[in-house]
Amino acid sequence: MTRVAVLYGGISTEREVSLASGQQVARALREAGYEVVPVEVGDDLRAVIAALDPRPDVVFNALHGRFGEDGAIQGVLDWLGIPYTHSGVRASALAMDKGAAKAVFAAAGLPVPRGRVVDVAALEHADPMPLPYVVKPLNEGSSVGVTILREGDNRRASVASGWHWGAQAMVEEYIPGRELTVGVMGEQALAVTEILASHSFYDYESKYADGGSRHVVPAAIPPETTARALEVAVAAHRALGCRGASRADFRYDDTAGEPGRLVLLEVNTQPGMTPTSLLPEQAAYRGMSFPQLCAWMVENAACRA
Repeated sequence: MTRVAVLYGGISTEREVSLASGQQVARALREAGYEVVPVEVGDDLRAVIAALDPRPDVVFNALHGRFGEDGAIQGVLDWLGIPYTHSGVRASALAMDKGAAKAVFAAAGLPVPRGRVVDVAALEHADPMPLPYVVKPLNEGSSVGVTILREGDNRRASVASGWHWGAQAMVEEYIPGRELTVGVMGEQALAVTEILASHSFYDYESKYADGGSRHVVPAAIPPETTARALEVAVAAHRALGCRGASRADFRYDDTAGEPGRLVLLEVNTQPGMTPTSLLPEQAAYRGMSFPQLCAWMVENAACRA
């Protein structure tokens, strides 16, 4: 029987999300017939390494955020020679760094929003681009720290003075319209989901609070837009060098009518993994149960040492 260690928890701002993902994944893998060893990750790396002895056949990486999806734990697992799910060091590090990922997407000819990396100290004194625009941390997920500044908004200085996600931030044009996402498994895009958030945008609470959002799959958008979103999601997955599963997030501005403007925001190399998360929902839409999805990830695990 294949022995799978599920890493979950971690020390990032997304710890609670990871705890939920890991618990659901462990349950699904047992249902799929695997021997499961849950490993709740804290701030002691030596304890994590000790928990991987005896060495499992595969590690299911259910960590989110810093040290879990930025290439850090991936490097440790490569060093130990243990196959693991999802992307390797390079793709994970690139995807987690919004500035680097955006440069990769632009070089590949993919549609990205206008914007740039700015010093937070400079943001406190002046607008770096015309309003409205979005300010986001360079290395966080789940919309942690994301703020939209609109016309007449006087929060710029307070946002900058209260910033605690590093000395720099990504500033991008605000794109009105609809929130779309596309899951990718291997080299195949699954579907396009529209996310209808209860707030003004798909923030942390909308993602994880009960009733915070509603998912529509397949999204009610023109066929050519669906085809383009699927194509761009796979192209972004390839451009970063992702392995296993990923999820590409988009804005689709159809406020002036069709055809609208489709813009790639980012790629998540560690999508949420509960049965109602976006990637598992799309897999279910394509006829794959949650245990089958988790098993697919295990069977496609690799070691990039």
